[in-house]
Amino acid sequence: MPDNLLIVESPSKATTLKKFLGDDFHILASYGHVRDLEAKEGAVDPDINFGMRYKLIERNEKHLKNIIKAALQSQVIYLATDPDREGEAIAWHLSQILSEKKVLNSSKLYRVVFYEITKSAVTDAVNNPRTVSMDLVNAQQARRALDHLVGFNLSPLLWKKVGRNLSAGRVQSPALRLIVEREQEIENFDEKEYWSIHFSCIQKEKKLEAKLFKLNGTKLEQFSIINKDQQTKVVDDIIKSTGLRVTVSEVVERPKSRKPVAPFITSTLQQEGIRKLGFSARETMSVAQQLYEGIQIDNESVGLISYMRTDSVNLSKEALNDIRQHIMKNFSKHYLPEEPIIYKGKSKNAQEAHEAVRPTLIERTPKAIKSYLNPRQLALYELIWKRTVACQMTNAKYNITSIDFGAPDKNTTFRTTGQTLVFDGFTAIYQESNKSDSTDDAILPKLQEGDTIKIEKIYGLQHHTQPPPRFGEASLVKTLEDYGIGRPSTYATIITTLQDRGYAVLDKKRFIPTDVGRLVNGFLLSHFDKYLEYDFTAKLEEDLDAISNGEQMWTDVMSNF
Repeated sequence: MPDNLLIVESPSKATTLKKFLGDDFHILASYGHVRDLEAKEGAVDPDINFGMRYKLIERNEKHLKNIIKAALQSQVIYLATDPDREGEAIAWHLSQILSEKKVLNSSKLYRVVFYEITKSAVTDAVNNPRTVSMDLVNAQQARRALDHLVGFNLSPLLWKKVGRNLSAGRVQSPALRLIVEREQEIENFDEKEYWSIHFSCIQKEKKLEAKLFKLNGTKLEQFSIINKDQQTKVVDDIIKSTGLRVTVSEVVERPKSRKPVAPFITSTLQQEGIRKLGFSARETMSVAQQLYEGIQIDNESVGLISYMRTDSVNLSKEALNDIRQHIMKNFSKHYLPEEPIIYKGKSKNAQEAHEAVRPTLIERTPKAIKSYLNPRQLALYELIWKRTVACQMTNAKYNITSIDFGAPDKNTTFRTTGQTLVFDGFTAIYQESNKSDSTDDAILPKLQEGDTIKIEKIYGLQHHTQPPPRFGEASLVKTLEDYGIGRPSTYATIITTLQDRGYAVLDKKRFIPTDVGRLVNGFLLSHFDKYLEYDFTAKLEEDLDAISNGEQMWTDVMSNF
């Protein structure tokens, strides 16, 4: 038996680490959490300073026995669980169990953390161990206790008042409220009619279209023309006054540039995985976990990306240097900014802030490792790789041209706008899926002020206002993030729980609340509205962050709750 025991969460990660650490290390997996709160009322007792009663998780007991057996024969034990609150809590639980089993009498116990599974990151972590961070552990315990207290106090009421097998969750319930309220907005929506006026013609062999912007000296608003009779009169008056001829009254050209987007954090990775690849939030995280833990390449398990649960947009100096070297070698100098681009994220939680989701080695291009990945792994890896390279490239540059046409003079004006790409910059490699300039990318004919053109027709288009769209997975994740509800590691679970409980269904990739979901939401809003308030839930998340940063006592947060 080797002198050193290193404990990780996942068995596939253990395989990858073995080749870095060699025969001096015995590596075992805990298979996730080893203890959890007892599934009964009173497992968290507010009367004794929120004392918690834990029990071993049955399915992982055999793995725990193997760990205890190996620990008894080891000189040094390294707790190398994941680098987040949950991982810190697992490390603490393991240390508690090993202590209770009197395993640690002759062993030294250390906590090691690495954010990517590469030889340098792993050996550096083992060479620079620390103790378990009780601030992170207490933040996780507070979250778990809060969830337990909410569940065990509200769920039995739901069983009694609404129906069996229902549950209320601290974060799940506000997410359900978002879906139900959006559905109510759609049902209460009052559709309104409005019209826009346009002209079209062929000018210098290019199709030219423009929209009425100003009528008799007044700028048009959405509801300036609200019915067919009104639009007919406007069209007839303009035809009469212009004789189907308009004059170019103003040509404005201005440069526009678009900055690259920040590297991926968990929420943006999920959103792009959903939009671009058609994955679910859970599937995105599952495939990312495979890439993080290690893929077999030439008979070696290689960790391809950094840790995928993060709300940090930071990149290490080494990563920045590698990305810049890659751009320099593979693109012209115009694609490389003079200095690395530094992004600022929303996270206030400095202690947990590590790197963005990025490839562990930028030279490991998607093309180079295509044969080692299945289609889903390749698609997600390519998305992460491209986004990471693009975030350190120069801006995309455009020329925006706006042309106004007097009809017959400036008091009544048609306007058209076109865009031409001057320099593609970062878009040479990556375009964010929700960025679209399609309305402005028409190529316009060269015209000058004073030019008179003959138009073929002037016509009205009927429109109706649209209700707000139902949430899809991507937009729900973004809204939860915007409100500060939940954290990177919880978004996929929230979405799955809402469907598993039968509170919402995905129809054409959009969430529709079920009757049960509406009933539960209505009941909770009627009697426990404070717990469903978005600000209240977000404030609790901030309190948990403050605990993990050592700024608040976890028992104080629990007492206030």
